[in-house]
Amino acid sequence: MRAPYGLEIIESCITCPHREDRLFCNLPPPAVQRLAAITSASSYPKGATLFVEGQAARGVFILCSGRVKLSTSSVDGKTLIVRISDPGEILGLPATVTGTPYELTADVLEPTQANFISRTDFLAFLREFGEASLRVAQQLGETYHAAIAEMRSIGLSHSAGEKLARFLLDWCNTHGSGQGEIHAKLTLTHEEIAQMIGASRETVTRLFADFKKKQLLEVKGSTLVVRDKSKLQHLLSD
Repeated sequence: MRAPYGLEIIESCITCPHREDRLFCNLPPPAVQRLAAITSASSYPKGATLFVEGQAARGVFILCSGRVKLSTSSVDGKTLIVRISDPGEILGLPATVTGTPYELTADVLEPTQANFISRTDFLAFLREFGEASLRVAQQLGETYHAAIAEMRSIGLSHSAGEKLARFLLDWCNTHGSGQGEIHAKLTLTHEEIAQMIGASRETVTRLFADFKKKQLLEVKGSTLVVRDKSKLQHLLSD
């Protein structure tokens, strides 16, 4: 079904063409049927907020399409983007399972389908289907490892240039394609990249200009082109 924002809405977990490729959704038929019964399909425009840091956890959002940034903010308004979520991820999972407030804010980066399941229904679903509980544990583990990698990147990098190089290399590994010359869609603004690496927007803009001058990369519209990954890797400290 075609919906607002140009999305092709997946109306049911049962008929989802991506179900077998996604960790949580690839469940036995009885579990999928129950999942479909408790899930509410919703679409969101760019800039919408799914939940806010400190808000009581109402439930989880299964990200079906689009991307969502997860961030935390200080009392003086500084923001750090913890990660960018891709389709197949369950958002708000730790808070929903533990009954604590959402620990991050989830903002939509592009038109997105994110299906909601209330906390009561989700916990009952996990109690009924052990395989689903295992998938939840796997995602929590992956999220933990991603958070450690992010802390290592920000905390152990010696300069803003190294932080940006690490970010671009990680982004290419996750979103890039090609042999030798890597192409990756990068729709994040310089401000958002700065929030991911703990730098200022001005610093990120200056570093991009410097990297382009040194022919480390090119930016063509929303496409990042890394001609030789080893040149970026040389910027990393041992």
